[in-house]
Amino acid sequence: MALKNYNPTSPARRGLILVDKSQLYKGKPVKGLTEGKRKTGGRNNKGHVTSRGIGGGHKQKYRFIDFKRRKWDVEGTVERIEYDPNRTAYIALVKYDDGELAYIIAPQRLAVGDKVIAAKKTDTKPGNAMLLSEMPVGTICHNIEMKPGKGGQIARSAGTYVQLVGRDRGMVIVRLNSGEQRYIRGECMGTVGAVSNPDNANTNLAKAGRNRWRGKRPLTRGVAKNPVDHPHGGGEGRTSGGRHPVTPWGKPTKGARTRKNKQTDKMIIRSRHAKKKR
Repeated sequence: MALKNYNPTSPARRGLILVDKSQLYKGKPVKGLTEGKRKTGGRNNKGHVTSRGIGGGHKQKYRFIDFKRRKWDVEGTVERIEYDPNRTAYIALVKYDDGELAYIIAPQRLAVGDKVIAAKKTDTKPGNAMLLSEMPVGTICHNIEMKPGKGGQIARSAGTYVQLVGRDRGMVIVRLNSGEQRYIRGECMGTVGAVSNPDNANTNLAKAGRNRWRGKRPLTRGVAKNPVDHPHGGGEGRTSGGRHPVTPWGKPTKGARTRKNKQTDKMIIRSRHAKKKR
């Protein structure tokens, strides 16, 4: 889908670049596959803010997405491609031959009327899902599981994909968009193709209000605060905030490594930081 540029008929339109959604289904989602979504404002059950920057936003319904794709050997037909406010990717409504309806993440080049199927091994066609151990080396895929049966966790955002680059002792080797190469168990499922809506990265919202519609509140820079409110705060004149950027609670940020999961270090063949060390 193409990008839409707007003429500067008002300050809010100047620089506005959005994705053209004219090809998407214009009706409401399937009621049985949706649920009401309650806003939290970033607060927990005690009313304390635990996630800053959250507030307001347009009312949304949550769509249940089939991330597991474990309905094996039952062919489905794509009924329509829909917009989902909960994610950057588009979703596809699939009607299986036994009459069941389900939403899946829509890959690129998937159209209304196409057939999709999930199986132990099947054709490498966009939308088809199979075990990673049965995929041909070099396949572009998305919605990759990290534990068998848990459901896809990797490459679910708009335009993302993973490339299967090899096999080794019951594992497959995949290359992620970040540049990381890692092992994943061969019994995990993956879906063929790259995720839809790649132009999402090229949009420009043009005004702060459009971010408020998405439930995002403004962020005040630490250097603009007082010393009591932030480690970067205070100082005479305009100061840059010191040598090492930190969070309001003093933890290093902006590139500082926070990975602590040593148990899965052996699964990572090449770190995403490896290219930066040169």
